[in-house]
Amino acid sequence: MLPRCSRSQRLSLNRPLITLLVSALMLLLCWAVLPVLSRSEPTQAKVFEQIWQTVNDHFYSPTFNGVDWKTMRQKYAAQAAQAPSREAFAVVINQMLAELKASHTHYYIPSEPEYYQLAGIFWQRGIQQQLKPLLPNGMLEYDGIGIYTRDINGKTFIQAVLDSLPAARAGLKVGDQIVNVDGKPFQPVQSFAGKANRPVPIVIQRSQDTAPQTITVTPQTLDPTRMFLDAMKASVQIIHRNGKKIGYIHIWSYADAAYQQQLEDELSDRLSQVDGLVWDLRDGWGGAEPSYLNPFTAPAPTVTFTNRDGTTGTFNLPWKKPVVMLVNQGARSGKEILAYGFREFRVGKIVGSKTAGAVLAGRAYIMQDGSLLYLAVADVLVDGQRLEGKGVAPDIDVPFAIAYAQGRDPQKEAAIDTVLQAIAKPEKR
Repeated sequence: MLPRCSRSQRLSLNRPLITLLVSALMLLLCWAVLPVLSRSEPTQAKVFEQIWQTVNDHFYSPTFNGVDWKTMRQKYAAQAAQAPSREAFAVVINQMLAELKASHTHYYIPSEPEYYQLAGIFWQRGIQQQLKPLLPNGMLEYDGIGIYTRDINGKTFIQAVLDSLPAARAGLKVGDQIVNVDGKPFQPVQSFAGKANRPVPIVIQRSQDTAPQTITVTPQTLDPTRMFLDAMKASVQIIHRNGKKIGYIHIWSYADAAYQQQLEDELSDRLSQVDGLVWDLRDGWGGAEPSYLNPFTAPAPTVTFTNRDGTTGTFNLPWKKPVVMLVNQGARSGKEILAYGFREFRVGKIVGSKTAGAVLAGRAYIMQDGSLLYLAVADVLVDGQRLEGKGVAPDIDVPFAIAYAQGRDPQKEAAIDTVLQAIAKPEKR
């Protein structure tokens, strides 16, 4: 008769067999899951190849502006594949794209507001079906406060504040240095992700001579297809100066006909009774068509209407009163074409700083991981001249030091003064 084993002895004898079975099951599980992961999580190497090939197939210059594009693949492929994060990967890709020395050529990921803004511009132009399945709940939106920032000497400063959005409502100003957000370093999207409608403390420094202060801002979920139009409507001002009324409107984006329609509506409504106008095209996005100059250049009769109750109104376009255009290095693309035409047709003075010199035609391409490649696909000439890399210089150059500006806007003030001078001594066109 064989001796009976105790329970502990039986477990000890079976332990190698159990370990072997568990290992086999884990191998089978990995074998089954890996193909799914490779489909749902594209490797950086694959995304790199897709980006390289898209540029190879669609970049506007068949000579790649003199760059050996195949050599660029060899130069950057290993760096991209080994990048430790998505942000580091984007840095490598943009270093490669910068070799082409072309505007409208940049790689964006969802940790940047520009990713959502560009996707909003091209949403109805072919990318909606590609991108929607890759977005949370299929919605193109992000939590933010509505600012543009600029890094200067290792510090982050607010460069522009979009009208009516949370930053403007909280009292943040152009020139504020952002020290931290909720106790952590500032990140344009991640600092506010998941915090919509919840107060968030931002530590800022308004001047070099004062201590940092905390301002509480309540982020909101931003729809990039509506954000710029809402900010444009909220920007309208009637400024009383020297007994005159100066109208002001800031067009943050011109990448849709809706912005031009809103401008014409404002010229016939809230701005119809002013003595002169400041047309602010600084920062934001381009996309304007040359015909957007028509309200200031095209001949048309003045139409007056009388309602049944005796009230009257006037449809008085084109604009016949003084107008000044305001530009800076953030005015790009179609806005620069408007600036060129504004000068050629002698509509009025251009005030500010030189435009970006970014005048190519761009298109958005969605990569397999949902990232966005903005690529120049066509060259652009204006009256036979190439503005790419040159830009449009203002008639009146006004320097604007952003750091610690405390909300002061010397370019806008110069534009108002220029309008007042034009009212006093109107020029013949």
